[in-house]
Amino acid sequence: MEDEQQPVVQVTNDPLGAVRVPEYRNLMTGRFLFVCAMRMITTVVGWWIYQLTKDPLAIGLIGLSEVIPALLLALYSGHKVDVSDKRKLLLRSVAGYFFAAGFLLFLSTDLAGKTFHIRHITWCIYGTFFFTGILRSFAGPSLNSMIATIVPRQLLQNATTWNQGTWLSASVTGHALGGFLIALYGITNTLAVIVTLIFAALLILTQLKPKPPFKGNAEKKTWDSVAEGVRFVFRTKALLAAMALDMFAVLFGGAVAMIPVFASDILKIGPMGYGWLNAASDIGSIVIVLILTFSPMRKAQGKKMLIAVAGYGTCIILFGLSKWFLLSFFALLVSGILDGISVVVRGTVMQLLTPDHMRGRVSSVSGMFVTSSNEFGQFESGMMSRVLGVIPSVIFGGGMTLIVVITTWLKAPTLRKFEY
Repeated sequence: MEDEQQPVVQVTNDPLGAVRVPEYRNLMTGRFLFVCAMRMITTVVGWWIYQLTKDPLAIGLIGLSEVIPALLLALYSGHKVDVSDKRKLLLRSVAGYFFAAGFLLFLSTDLAGKTFHIRHITWCIYGTFFFTGILRSFAGPSLNSMIATIVPRQLLQNATTWNQGTWLSASVTGHALGGFLIALYGITNTLAVIVTLIFAALLILTQLKPKPPFKGNAEKKTWDSVAEGVRFVFRTKALLAAMALDMFAVLFGGAVAMIPVFASDILKIGPMGYGWLNAASDIGSIVIVLILTFSPMRKAQGKKMLIAVAGYGTCIILFGLSKWFLLSFFALLVSGILDGISVVVRGTVMQLLTPDHMRGRVSSVSGMFVTSSNEFGQFESGMMSRVLGVIPSVIFGGGMTLIVVITTWLKAPTLRKFEY
């Protein structure tokens, strides 16, 4: 049974092992630029739509718009990744993001503002995010499943850590840069920078070699293939528990989606401070990922993941209670450090336990559990802020995260005892 097996891998001690592979460097460079642009979009649109509507729920509806198609297509997209050339799927997805960002750029111009009502612009933004949700269901699994085809197995743990570090460094850059550019040059010029970054990412990713499907995958019927991936995840208990833990922690701890409200109305720090708050958790995450890259955890990784998520929930509560910018920044910074531990452990568990021929499907199931919970968490935060108020909704989210950790600790001993 998969849930009883422990991965036996000769792990390299070279902290730069994966980045010595030229194709892996191209993948990570392209990913950095692409994720940086995506995080800038999140930052810009969150601020933009709150200024248009002054309604926290509007921020939540952005997440809901994107998560609906991402969830509906997740299982099919995983199958599609496993039976297709992953490079082609990735390039098509990034190209789709390029056109979506270009449309947002148009919506932000004076011409669109004079031509369309605010309500129409708002709904066009939601429609654009619905479209990017479709693209994301293919882009994420394509990229994640390519890593194991580029680096040898003994470098997978190192490659996974660098992959998370790339994502986090791009995220912190995108969040901070988005806030700074809004403050200095406005929304339209910031979106123009985003379009440029996506185009640059697309050019670099074209340098990747074709990644055809594994033999045997193409002959499988769609739903048989999908069912095989789902069964594997649910049989592999450590993997299932790690995904479920992150899903619920992010779902309830996603109250930081209300940062635009805190920056604008509670802390009153403007777009520059908003950019720093948005970047705070990612700064913490990249710090811990760098530490783990050069000094990886050697034992009790599952237990450390659970403790880290509990600390993350505590930081979210502190953020909700804070009325001072520095304390809010510190709470989010530490939450990022703790979340980074969780991300690295979960990512490594998935890479080590997943067979090569199922990586697309397993990555898609992971996306259903984890990635989509960001958007559901954003929507949940918007709804709860309507019901409880913004501050109580954040405190509620942090408290629920602690309850999730306690439940997982008691009910999922496989994860608590997991080591690699």
